[in-house]
Amino acid sequence: MFIYDSVLKKKVPFEPIVKDKAKIYVCGPTVYDDAHLGHARSSIAFDLLRRVLMGLEYKVTFVKNFTDIDDKIIKKMKDSGKTLQDLTNFYIKRYKNEMHQLNVNDADIEPKATTTIDEIIGFVQDLLDKNNAYILDDGIYFDTTKDEKYLSISHMQIDTQNLQSRANTNDNKKNPKDFALWKFSKLGEPTYKAVFGDGRPGWHIECSCMIEKHIANLKTPYQIDIHGGGMDLLFPHHENEAAQTRCHSGQELAKYWMHNGFVTINGEKMSKSLGNSFFLKDALKIYDGEILRFYLLCTHYRANFNFSQEDLLINKKRLDKIYRLKKRVYGLKNSLVNEDFKKKLMDALSDDLNISVALSVVDDMITTANEKLDSEPKNRAYKQEINANIEFLNNILGIGYKNPYSYFQLGITADEKQVIEDLIQKRDEAKKDKDYNKADALRDELTDLKITLMDTPNGTQWEKIDEQ
Repeated sequence: MFIYDSVLKKKVPFEPIVKDKAKIYVCGPTVYDDAHLGHARSSIAFDLLRRVLMGLEYKVTFVKNFTDIDDKIIKKMKDSGKTLQDLTNFYIKRYKNEMHQLNVNDADIEPKATTTIDEIIGFVQDLLDKNNAYILDDGIYFDTTKDEKYLSISHMQIDTQNLQSRANTNDNKKNPKDFALWKFSKLGEPTYKAVFGDGRPGWHIECSCMIEKHIANLKTPYQIDIHGGGMDLLFPHHENEAAQTRCHSGQELAKYWMHNGFVTINGEKMSKSLGNSFFLKDALKIYDGEILRFYLLCTHYRANFNFSQEDLLINKKRLDKIYRLKKRVYGLKNSLVNEDFKKKLMDALSDDLNISVALSVVDDMITTANEKLDSEPKNRAYKQEINANIEFLNNILGIGYKNPYSYFQLGITADEKQVIEDLIQKRDEAKKDKDYNKADALRDELTDLKITLMDTPNGTQWEKIDEQ
């Protein structure tokens, strides 16, 4: 397995800290609002990484956090009148539901900042004791000059100023790049008791503490194997995590750092300030979760992704081909996945998740399968192998898991389905009565509704005609 290390800026072989095990931490959402396409892109990218490593028989421990105490959350609390717990639980539940629609598996561990307070307080106290942090009137700050390797993760220029932009800055900081570890209490804000002053965590501290609490190797040079997240987190968030961990434990936080690219909407970077932040809940009202997942998968995770409806519909046709093949073998049991197909797919994905090559392998499998089924339509053993191949695609890429007939009925409402099925029943009755003129008229009526029929040994099946 080769992965692209954002620090080294090149592909390197994945050599885990502990043989055959992979510990991964990915930064999750700040739960003050609905998830957007950027969240979906990152979640799908690292879900793919996890699936591939598991397919390569690594024992994977996957952690993704929820930031549930933050300046933006506090503002939303004040605006909405909701409690911290009610607000954040609402958005966590919605986020997880939307991830499930994208077939993104839950993390093994999903810690929250508010359940890591004791560890955060202990971590901050240790940095104070070691003189790596200092106290100002509004909180406790990390002294970035105490970390000789500061900026080694992001490679930002030393003269970069005022980039600690998550919240209001304090002009009395020793260095513009210093950042808040702990923020002292303010009236009307959530607060937690601490020996150095009641308050709440800063942004960066929680991830270091969660990693140390849940999955860190504490006697090795690196605490975990892979730390991931969006490219926008490289600086300051990941830089600051790495710095505070070095000064706390003397270890590097992660052996490898991986980052996914940005999302743009019709060529513009997605941004709430630009008014083009595409909420996932809105996308899922228009597109099925699997179709959206496949579209987001089709671009390599490190490349910037431009969302457009035209491109989505083009990519959907590729997914359609998988389901058309699945229809030809549906209902039979699986045998064993074809070893040549499996090897080629995993070889492609083992090259830094090379999805373009992986999908070309899938395309070749579909073409070969259809040709062989055309020439050997009764080859039951081959059909069972195809089923196994498609199930393998589900395990690794997270696609192809639906009933193929249901897939081609996506976008039809329950009321519309009832009308269609009533017409099909009337047509079946007309055929049974040998009233073929009536049966043909009913078929024409269904065609006008953009519905095509397939008479199969298992009865009449139907699907929506794709007009694109």
